[in-house]
Amino acid sequence: MTKPDNTIRVLIPLTVRKKNGRPKILPPSDYRPSDDQTQDPHVLRAIGRAWGWRRRMDAGEFATIQELAEAVGLAERHVSRQLRLAYLAPEVLKRLTCGREVSAVSLYDLCFLAGEAWGAQFERVFD
Repeated sequence: MTKPDNTIRVLIPLTVRKKNGRPKILPPSDYRPSDDQTQDPHVLRAIGRAWGWRRRMDAGEFATIQELAEAVGLAERHVSRQLRLAYLAPEVLKRLTCGREVSAVSLYDLCFLAGEAWGAQFERVFD
């Protein structure tokens, strides 16, 4: 049995509120996120989704983008545009995902950069 003087208590000031019928944990009002995770989570999610779609198409699960779009329940145009993220330069992908660096362009513009040369992609994304 532990003695009271050996016990460590940790107090984390969080608030639990319901949003849309589900509990949601809210941080304290003076909370500031750390600077090491400045990447937009939407970019990370879109890159992950694009690579998942690319693997499924490479495996032969879908023959066309239209079939893939119908399977995931999204518009063909949206799937086609987002799928381009899987073809970004390896250095760009590495810095966006592992380095968590902030892109100088929006997610929409990032989709269209995949068609450019890899050196040009790097310059446009991070400058």
